[in-house]
Amino acid sequence: MIARVTLDIAIGKEFDYLIPEELEDEIEVGTRVKVPFSRREVLGSVTALCAQSEHENIRQILKIIGNQSLLTAKVLRLARWIGDYYCCPAETALKSVLPETVRKEQKGWRERLFVRALPHADAIPKLTKRQTELWNVVQSRGELPLRELLDLTQSTSATVRKIEDLGLVSIQLKISERDPYANEVILPTQSLGLNSDQAIALRRITEAFDRSTASSAEIIPKSSCNETAASARNRTDDPATFLLHGVTGSGKTEVYLQAIAHALNLGKGAIVLVPEISLTPQTVERFKARFSSGPLRTLVAVLHSHLSSGERHDEWHKIRQGRARIVIGARSAIFAPVDPLGLIIVDEEHEHSYKQEEAPRYHARDVAVKRGTDEGAVVVLGSATPSMESYFNARRGKYALLEMPVRADDKRMPIVRVVDMRSEAKAEKGVPIFSSVLKEAIARRLERKEQVMLFLNRRGYAASLQCPLCGFVAGCPNCSVPLTYHRKIESVCCHICGHSAEAPKICPETKCRNPAIRFGGLGTERVEETLSRLFPEARTVRMDSDTLKRKEDYRRILGDFRTGKIDLLLGTQMIAKGLHFPNVTLVGIIYADLSLHMPDFRAAERTFQLLTQVAGRAGRGDVEGEVIVQAFTPFHPAIQYARRHDFLGFYEQEIEFREQLKYPPIARAAMLTLRGRNEDKAKFSAEHLKRLIEKEIPGIPDLIIAGPAPSPLLRAETYYRYQIMLRTARMTKLTERLAPVLKSLTLPEDVRLTVDIDPVNLM
Repeated sequence: MIARVTLDIAIGKEFDYLIPEELEDEIEVGTRVKVPFSRREVLGSVTALCAQSEHENIRQILKIIGNQSLLTAKVLRLARWIGDYYCCPAETALKSVLPETVRKEQKGWRERLFVRALPHADAIPKLTKRQTELWNVVQSRGELPLRELLDLTQSTSATVRKIEDLGLVSIQLKISERDPYANEVILPTQSLGLNSDQAIALRRITEAFDRSTASSAEIIPKSSCNETAASARNRTDDPATFLLHGVTGSGKTEVYLQAIAHALNLGKGAIVLVPEISLTPQTVERFKARFSSGPLRTLVAVLHSHLSSGERHDEWHKIRQGRARIVIGARSAIFAPVDPLGLIIVDEEHEHSYKQEEAPRYHARDVAVKRGTDEGAVVVLGSATPSMESYFNARRGKYALLEMPVRADDKRMPIVRVVDMRSEAKAEKGVPIFSSVLKEAIARRLERKEQVMLFLNRRGYAASLQCPLCGFVAGCPNCSVPLTYHRKIESVCCHICGHSAEAPKICPETKCRNPAIRFGGLGTERVEETLSRLFPEARTVRMDSDTLKRKEDYRRILGDFRTGKIDLLLGTQMIAKGLHFPNVTLVGIIYADLSLHMPDFRAAERTFQLLTQVAGRAGRGDVEGEVIVQAFTPFHPAIQYARRHDFLGFYEQEIEFREQLKYPPIARAAMLTLRGRNEDKAKFSAEHLKRLIEKEIPGIPDLIIAGPAPSPLLRAETYYRYQIMLRTARMTKLTERLAPVLKSLTLPEDVRLTVDIDPVNLM
């Protein structure tokens, strides 16, 4: 037998290896193996099994890694599709599918000594006081780690060994799983009653379950050496994809929970994707509370980047072993080895954090739809502000649209007031951080012991440091951006490359040396300082990437806010969506149009989504909510439609603009970026690539080639960047023809090409 192996190293092709006779019964598609390659030994994954090879003198597999196949045939097919569609090598796609901690040769399990009480029929032998104390603890617990027993009793391992010699306990080396939520107390919950919109949505989803279960009896065959990537890509089943458009507070999570219960009843598992790690603790708590007991009891596994390597290893294997049938996590959780898979939920599906920014540059939402199609699973994309792409697909009938236009329990949507900061600046003779309306509203809510959330999507103290005399601006030496001033550490920092330097006290220009160097713009650090001065009695906490240094900080701050230990929570976009705090009655948005004028065709969409999501944090309890939006362009359509909670109105206007310029979702886009430390070389290489594309990719009549042009952020991390944007409605056909062109492309040594299919960030 021959195994076709994709190596972990970047080679760009598969290799055939002979399977030793003694390993033939153990190796299958997805098995991790060690093989000889050139003069060294490397790891890889078996991606196909063959009866024979077209090559001669092939070498043997050396050993199997692990006790179980790590890649299912279904997930392997998904990895192949990712490699084809997103124009990246197969080994790069496989590395995304399998976490690094799982790919390692060494066993990743943690082993610890456990002490277990043994049954005894005879009388207990006479014990010393210390031995009796130890024995009582072990007997009451049944079994516990030796280290924990010693800490509880302040004893020694020698004392434990003595009662082991008496036959009362056994001490054994066992696997000790690392659970990131092991110390949390979860109180079980029951299903809630549904309103009519929720009930209709759930019924439609469960009916799709029943249809997909009836039609997915086909067994997906093992990958064979005769199967081409194209045939694997085209061989798909027919399931349902739903877009659940529900306003903030409409009860989407309860629909998710009851849909998962239906999947578990059918013997299938579920994957739940959330866009921000800060949302994970609250989501995990809700799902564990629902499925920690009862007939549908199952482990809930968590996968995200803030887990330790050991925690990620153990959580992943709980899923692979079938013990955890529900998975919650960020974008990489879409590859979790849930089998059989019944349901995929992508919460806040519009979020751009679902897009991977390095190869393979996949979008977890689109991968979810593809995986659901391949595996006959139901896919639910949920959002109060759907992406233009998803709503466009729903309007065309590609997705089934489910609407939940009112809040659960008939709670009213918050009142949104827009404050024109131009008028405030005139009245204050300068630009204030807080309008008089917002200051008064904060004071009023604090007096009533209600909670307030304030949002500003910019961290640091000031956006720039500049000299009013000579015009000097402290800029990053590596990127085309000004440095952000951070007052606490007295440094100016670049939020692109991480460059940091001591903040200048006077203008650095030798001919100026002005001591009155000024701050321009503001960030959350400065807002926090102002709040402590205006409201000294309020318990104020700032939540951004500068204050969240440890992985437990997310849970701690959100837990304190939920229990009323914090009066005023100030944060960036990590507090903008998904969080449910019933005592929040006021939300203030400091600068609503901060991202509105970015050089990106999605700027209005992002602004509308962010404002709507932030506003949705208010009024989720018994008291009606209020939202105050401060803006310098208060009459912009994105702000006005968000004020009225009018998604459809915004969509209709925005889709007309996209239609005129053939921007997504009317067409799909691919961004080719050439980068190099020499600007002329990067520009010349981009022009050469454009000519090559025009010559080698005929036959796509709607293909639009824009550029090459300088990136909106011309220089980043010392590299100059030039871009070519391709737009077409036939993206699969384009990627098929683009791949060989890129493979044949010859570039200067110091120029690199990145390919981003369906980009969400044009910077």
